[in-house]
Amino acid sequence: MFTGTYTAIVTPFKNGKIDYDALERLVRLQVKAGVDGIVPVGTTGESPTVNYEEHIQIIESVVKIAAGKVKVVAGTGGNSTTEAVYLTEEAEQAGADATLQVAPYYNKPTQEGMYQHFREVAARTRLPIMLYSIPGRCGVEIGIETVKRLAADCKNVVAIKEAGGNADRVSQLREALGPKFSILSGDDALTLPFMALGAHGVVSVASNVIPKEVSRLVKAFAAGDIKTAQQLHRKYYPLFKDLFVETNPGPVKAALAMMGQIQNEFRLPMVPISAKSQDVLRATMVKCGLL
Repeated sequence: MFTGTYTAIVTPFKNGKIDYDALERLVRLQVKAGVDGIVPVGTTGESPTVNYEEHIQIIESVVKIAAGKVKVVAGTGGNSTTEAVYLTEEAEQAGADATLQVAPYYNKPTQEGMYQHFREVAARTRLPIMLYSIPGRCGVEIGIETVKRLAADCKNVVAIKEAGGNADRVSQLREALGPKFSILSGDDALTLPFMALGAHGVVSVASNVIPKEVSRLVKAFAAGDIKTAQQLHRKYYPLFKDLFVETNPGPVKAALAMMGQIQNEFRLPMVPISAKSQDVLRATMVKCGLL
Protein backbone atom coordinates (compact mmCIF):
# COMPACT_ATOMS: atom_id res chain seq x y z
CA MET A 1 0.00 0.00 0.00
CA PHE A 2 1.16 3.52 -0.80
CA THR A 3 0.85 5.85 2.17
CA GLY A 4 2.46 9.16 3.06
CA THR A 5 4.28 11.78 0.99
CA TYR A 6 5.69 11.13 -2.48
CA THR A 7 7.58 14.04 -4.02
CA ALA A 8 6.95 14.63 -7.72
CA ILE A 9 10.56 15.68 -8.21
CA VAL A 10 11.56 18.34 -10.74
CA THR A 11 14.07 17.61 -13.50
CA PRO A 12 16.84 20.23 -13.22
CA PHE A 13 18.39 21.48 -16.46
CA LYS A 14 21.65 23.36 -17.01
CA ASN A 15 22.76 24.67 -20.41
CA GLY A 16 20.17 22.50 -22.12
CA LYS A 17 21.23 19.25 -20.45
CA ILE A 18 19.94 17.43 -17.38
CA ASP A 19 21.80 18.66 -14.30
CA TYR A 20 22.48 15.35 -12.55
CA ASP A 21 24.49 17.01 -9.77
CA ALA A 22 21.48 19.16 -8.85
CA LEU A 23 19.17 16.14 -9.12
CA GLU A 24 21.37 14.24 -6.68
CA ARG A 25 21.29 17.12 -4.19
CA LEU A 26 17.50 17.33 -4.45
CA VAL A 27 16.98 13.60 -3.93
CA ARG A 28 19.33 13.54 -0.93
CA LEU A 29 17.43 16.45 0.62
CA GLN A 30 14.16 14.58 0.12
CA VAL A 31 15.47 11.43 1.76
CA LYS A 32 16.89 13.41 4.68
CA ALA A 33 13.56 15.23 5.14
CA GLY A 34 11.72 11.96 5.64
CA VAL A 35 9.44 11.66 2.61
CA ASP A 36 8.10 8.20 1.81
CA GLY A 37 8.89 8.21 -1.89
CA ILE A 38 10.05 10.10 -4.96
CA VAL A 39 8.29 10.26 -8.32
CA PRO A 40 10.74 11.10 -11.13
CA VAL A 41 9.72 12.12 -14.67
CA GLY A 42 6.07 12.78 -13.98
CA THR A 43 4.30 16.02 -14.92
CA THR A 44 6.50 18.01 -12.53
CA GLY A 45 9.56 16.24 -13.94
CA GLU A 46 8.79 17.55 -17.44
CA SER A 47 8.54 14.09 -18.97
CA PRO A 48 7.19 15.43 -22.30
CA THR A 49 10.46 17.24 -23.08
CA VAL A 50 13.01 14.55 -22.22
CA ASN A 51 13.87 11.83 -24.72
CA TYR A 52 13.64 8.10 -24.01
CA GLU A 53 17.33 7.79 -23.10
CA GLU A 54 17.17 10.75 -20.71
CA HIS A 55 13.90 9.47 -19.24
CA ILE A 56 15.49 6.15 -18.34
CA GLN A 57 18.72 7.76 -17.10
CA ILE A 58 16.77 10.01 -14.73
CA ILE A 59 15.01 6.99 -13.25
CA GLU A 60 18.30 5.10 -12.94
CA SER A 61 19.90 8.07 -11.20
CA VAL A 62 17.08 8.54 -8.70
CA VAL A 63 17.03 4.81 -7.89
CA LYS A 64 20.79 4.85 -7.29
CA ILE A 65 20.73 7.98 -5.11
CA ALA A 66 17.66 6.89 -3.12
CA ALA A 67 19.49 3.61 -2.41
CA GLY A 68 16.39 1.88 -1.08
CA LYS A 69 15.80 4.48 1.64
CA VAL A 70 12.58 5.68 -0.01
CA LYS A 71 10.35 4.20 -2.72
CA VAL A 72 10.91 5.32 -6.30
CA VAL A 73 7.68 5.49 -8.31
CA ALA A 74 8.81 6.03 -11.89
CA GLY A 75 6.64 8.10 -14.20
CA THR A 76 6.45 5.87 -17.28
CA GLY A 77 3.01 6.57 -18.73
CA GLY A 78 2.27 7.70 -22.25
CA ASN A 79 -0.47 8.20 -24.81
CA SER A 80 0.96 5.30 -26.80
CA THR A 81 0.65 1.94 -25.08
CA THR A 82 3.86 0.76 -26.77
CA GLU A 83 5.74 3.72 -25.28
CA ALA A 84 4.26 3.19 -21.80
CA VAL A 85 5.17 -0.52 -21.90
CA TYR A 86 8.73 0.20 -23.07
CA LEU A 87 9.42 2.85 -20.43
CA THR A 88 7.85 0.70 -17.71
CA GLU A 89 9.96 -2.32 -18.62
CA GLU A 90 13.07 -0.13 -18.58
CA ALA A 91 12.09 1.34 -15.18
CA GLU A 92 11.69 -2.16 -13.78
CA GLN A 93 15.15 -3.04 -15.10
CA ALA A 94 16.50 0.13 -13.48
CA GLY A 95 15.23 -0.96 -10.06
CA ALA A 96 12.19 1.28 -9.60
CA ASP A 97 9.79 0.20 -6.86
CA ALA A 98 6.61 1.08 -8.74
CA THR A 99 5.30 2.96 -11.77
CA LEU A 100 3.01 5.97 -12.18
CA GLN A 101 0.75 5.57 -15.23
CA VAL A 102 -0.96 8.72 -16.45
CA ALA A 103 -4.20 8.53 -18.44
CA PRO A 104 -3.38 8.57 -22.18
CA TYR A 105 -3.47 12.21 -23.21
CA TYR A 106 -4.40 14.05 -26.41
CA ASN A 107 -5.92 11.07 -28.23
CA LYS A 108 -8.82 10.89 -25.73
CA PRO A 109 -9.46 7.13 -25.60
CA THR A 110 -12.79 5.72 -24.46
CA GLN A 111 -13.00 4.08 -21.06
CA GLU A 112 -12.63 0.71 -22.81
CA GLY A 113 -9.51 2.01 -24.56
CA MET A 114 -8.06 3.16 -21.25
CA TYR A 115 -8.86 -0.18 -19.64
CA GLN A 116 -7.09 -2.05 -22.45
CA HIS A 117 -4.11 0.34 -22.27
CA PHE A 118 -3.54 -0.05 -18.54
CA ARG A 119 -4.23 -3.79 -18.64
CA GLU A 120 -1.52 -4.23 -21.28
CA VAL A 121 1.00 -2.25 -19.21
CA ALA A 122 0.09 -4.26 -16.11
CA ALA A 123 0.57 -7.54 -17.97
CA ARG A 124 4.08 -6.54 -19.03
CA THR A 125 5.50 -5.65 -15.61
CA ARG A 126 5.72 -7.00 -12.10
CA LEU A 127 5.87 -3.47 -10.68
CA PRO A 128 2.97 -2.12 -8.62
CA ILE A 129 1.03 0.40 -10.69
CA MET A 130 -0.29 3.75 -9.51
CA LEU A 131 -2.86 5.10 -11.97
CA TYR A 132 -2.85 8.88 -12.53
CA SER A 133 -6.09 10.66 -13.35
CA ILE A 134 -5.58 14.32 -14.29
CA PRO A 135 -8.37 15.35 -16.69
CA GLY A 136 -7.24 18.99 -16.77
CA ARG A 137 -4.15 17.91 -18.70
CA CYS A 138 -5.32 14.73 -20.40
CA GLY A 139 -8.82 15.71 -21.51
CA VAL A 140 -10.19 12.47 -20.03
CA GLU A 141 -10.47 11.04 -16.55
CA ILE A 142 -10.08 7.42 -15.54
CA GLY A 143 -13.64 6.43 -14.68
CA ILE A 144 -14.51 4.89 -11.32
CA GLU A 145 -15.73 1.69 -12.99
CA THR A 146 -12.55 1.52 -15.07
CA VAL A 147 -10.40 1.75 -11.95
CA LYS A 148 -12.55 -0.92 -10.32
CA ARG A 149 -12.19 -3.25 -13.35
CA LEU A 150 -8.44 -2.76 -13.44
CA ALA A 151 -8.03 -3.39 -9.71
CA ALA A 152 -10.09 -6.59 -10.05
CA ASP A 153 -8.35 -7.89 -13.19
CA CYS A 154 -4.74 -6.76 -12.60
CA LYS A 155 -3.27 -7.64 -9.23
CA ASN A 156 -0.52 -5.03 -9.61
CA VAL A 157 -2.92 -2.09 -10.12
CA VAL A 158 -2.96 -1.02 -6.49
CA ALA A 159 -3.23 2.79 -6.29
CA ILE A 160 -4.38 5.99 -7.94
CA LYS A 161 -3.09 9.55 -7.91
CA GLU A 162 -6.27 11.59 -7.98
CA ALA A 163 -5.65 15.01 -9.53
CA GLY A 164 -9.07 16.03 -10.77
CA GLY A 165 -9.77 18.43 -7.91
CA ASN A 166 -12.98 16.61 -7.01
CA ALA A 167 -13.33 15.46 -3.42
CA ASP A 168 -16.46 13.50 -4.31
CA ARG A 169 -14.30 11.19 -6.45
CA VAL A 170 -12.38 10.14 -3.32
CA SER A 171 -15.58 8.97 -1.67
CA GLN A 172 -16.64 7.18 -4.87
CA LEU A 173 -13.27 5.48 -5.25
CA ARG A 174 -13.17 4.41 -1.62
CA GLU A 175 -16.70 2.98 -1.90
CA ALA A 176 -15.87 1.11 -5.11
CA LEU A 177 -12.43 -0.20 -4.19
CA GLY A 178 -12.43 -0.89 -0.46
CA PRO A 179 -9.85 0.06 2.15
CA LYS A 180 -6.73 -1.62 0.71
CA PHE A 181 -6.56 0.30 -2.60
CA SER A 182 -4.35 3.37 -2.12
CA ILE A 183 -5.70 6.81 -3.02
CA LEU A 184 -3.25 9.72 -3.08
CA SER A 185 -4.06 13.37 -3.60
CA GLY A 186 -2.52 14.93 -6.68
CA ASP A 187 -3.02 18.47 -5.38
CA ASP A 188 -1.29 19.80 -2.26
CA ALA A 189 -4.16 22.16 -1.43
CA LEU A 190 -6.53 19.16 -1.30
CA THR A 191 -4.36 16.73 0.67
CA LEU A 192 -6.11 17.39 3.97
CA PRO A 193 -9.72 17.20 2.68
CA PHE A 194 -8.90 14.16 0.55
CA MET A 195 -7.38 12.37 3.55
CA ALA A 196 -10.48 13.20 5.56
CA LEU A 197 -12.44 11.23 2.95
CA GLY A 198 -10.12 8.24 2.93
CA ALA A 199 -7.01 9.12 0.88
CA HIS A 200 -3.67 7.83 2.17
CA GLY A 201 -1.40 10.78 1.39
CA VAL A 202 -0.16 12.91 -1.49
CA VAL A 203 2.01 12.96 -4.58
CA SER A 204 3.27 16.43 -3.85
CA VAL A 205 4.69 19.34 -5.82
CA ALA A 206 5.14 21.50 -2.71
CA SER A 207 7.36 18.89 -1.07
CA ASN A 208 10.06 19.82 -3.57
CA VAL A 209 10.28 23.01 -1.51
CA ILE A 210 9.03 21.95 1.94
CA PRO A 211 9.43 18.16 2.14
CA LYS A 212 9.63 17.97 5.92
CA GLU A 213 6.53 20.10 6.40
CA VAL A 214 4.35 18.23 3.88
CA SER A 215 5.46 14.94 5.40
CA ARG A 216 4.58 16.23 8.88
CA LEU A 217 1.11 17.28 7.72
CA VAL A 218 0.35 13.87 6.21
CA LYS A 219 1.76 11.93 9.16
CA ALA A 220 -0.07 14.11 11.67
CA PHE A 221 -3.44 13.51 10.04
CA ALA A 222 -2.77 9.78 9.68
CA ALA A 223 -1.92 9.61 13.39
CA GLY A 224 -5.15 11.39 14.35
CA ASP A 225 -3.47 14.69 15.21
CA ILE A 226 -5.99 16.73 13.25
CA LYS A 227 -5.08 20.02 14.93
CA THR A 228 -1.43 19.88 13.84
CA ALA A 229 -2.41 18.86 10.30
CA GLN A 230 -4.85 21.78 10.09
CA GLN A 231 -2.24 24.23 11.39
CA LEU A 232 0.30 23.11 8.80
CA HIS A 233 -2.31 23.25 6.03
CA ARG A 234 -3.29 26.81 6.97
CA LYS A 235 0.33 27.96 7.22
CA TYR A 236 1.37 26.60 3.84
CA TYR A 237 -1.91 26.89 1.93
CA PRO A 238 -0.77 30.16 0.24
CA LEU A 239 2.33 28.33 -1.01
CA PHE A 240 0.25 25.36 -2.18
CA LYS A 241 -1.82 27.75 -4.29
CA ASP A 242 0.98 29.99 -5.57
CA LEU A 243 3.04 27.03 -6.74
CA PHE A 244 0.34 26.90 -9.42
CA VAL A 245 0.25 30.63 -10.19
CA GLU A 246 1.32 29.52 -13.67
CA THR A 247 1.59 26.10 -15.30
CA ASN A 248 3.44 23.49 -13.25
CA PRO A 249 6.44 23.10 -12.98
CA GLY A 250 7.19 26.75 -13.74
CA PRO A 251 6.51 28.08 -10.23
CA VAL A 252 8.15 25.23 -8.28
CA LYS A 253 11.32 25.52 -10.36
CA ALA A 254 11.29 29.28 -9.75
CA ALA A 255 10.96 28.62 -6.01
CA LEU A 256 13.85 26.14 -5.99
CA ALA A 257 15.97 28.59 -7.99
CA MET A 258 15.22 31.34 -5.45
CA MET A 259 16.47 28.93 -2.77
CA GLY A 260 19.67 28.35 -4.75
CA GLN A 261 19.01 24.67 -5.41
CA ILE A 262 18.63 24.59 -9.23
CA GLN A 263 18.84 26.74 -12.35
CA ASN A 264 15.52 28.26 -13.41
CA GLU A 265 15.77 26.49 -16.76
CA PHE A 266 13.26 24.69 -18.97
CA ARG A 267 12.93 23.15 -22.39
CA LEU A 268 10.54 24.70 -24.85
CA PRO A 269 7.61 25.01 -24.96
CA MET A 270 7.98 25.46 -21.19
CA VAL A 271 9.44 28.83 -20.12
CA PRO A 272 10.16 30.58 -16.79
CA ILE A 273 7.22 32.23 -15.08
CA SER A 274 6.64 35.95 -15.58
CA ALA A 275 8.23 38.64 -13.42
CA LYS A 276 4.82 39.38 -11.93
CA SER A 277 4.30 35.75 -10.94
CA GLN A 278 7.86 35.62 -9.56
CA ASP A 279 7.02 38.56 -7.29
CA VAL A 280 3.82 36.88 -6.08
CA LEU A 281 5.64 33.62 -5.36
CA ARG A 282 8.60 35.33 -3.67
CA ALA A 283 6.26 37.27 -1.34
CA THR A 284 4.49 34.05 -0.37
CA MET A 285 7.78 32.28 0.28
CA VAL A 286 8.92 35.15 2.50
CA LYS A 287 5.59 34.99 4.37
CA CYS A 288 6.07 31.24 4.88
CA GLY A 289 9.61 31.79 6.19
CA LEU A 290 11.37 30.13 3.25
CA LEU A 291 13.35 33.16 2.10
